[in-house]
Amino acid sequence: MIAALRGRLIDKQPARLIVDVGGVGYDVQVPLSTYGSVGEVGAELSLRIHTHVREEQIALFGFLTALEQQIFERLISVNGIGPKVALAVLSGIAPGDLVAAVQGNEPARLTTIPGIGRKTAERIVLELRDRLPAALPVSADAIGPGGAVRADLISALVNLGYPRPTVEKSVGDVLKAQPSASFDEALRQALGRLARA
Repeated sequence: MIAALRGRLIDKQPARLIVDVGGVGYDVQVPLSTYGSVGEVGAELSLRIHTHVREEQIALFGFLTALEQQIFERLISVNGIGPKVALAVLSGIAPGDLVAAVQGNEPARLTTIPGIGRKTAERIVLELRDRLPAALPVSADAIGPGGAVRADLISALVNLGYPRPTVEKSVGDVLKAQPSASFDEALRQALGRLARA
């Protein structure tokens, strides 16, 4: 099983990266949080990998943080949740916010994710409540720059009509440059970047 990849990014599309490792290109599906943080084509990167094997297909799913990978693997263990839906969940809510929603018994927070209805959200909360230990690390580093501010910014900008992949990149760039920026300041900067895009 492939557990990690370290190499050069040779192609980058929303939810999909191709990583060159020693001359072999690996096609890796990623959540938008990882996509927005890996840098540009040509950058060196390291990804944690979940290898998903089906009868006729092997698929690689990549993550920048251990927390993202742990949550993905717990999500796909939920009845009716496959890798695609698990990626959609991780793309629609910050890992720390997902942990908080599950531990706080708040399925309504998950229904804001495209493709996640009330019943699916309730199933996720019910089945993961006892499987996300209270000690699961949810530090600012684990959930990426800006944490809750990042999730709020992405939600606000997507609601304004900007495409999510562009929003993810702009917000990621702003919070990488100024990790402690307030919501208002980060929003102004992200809007400026989106206007120039």
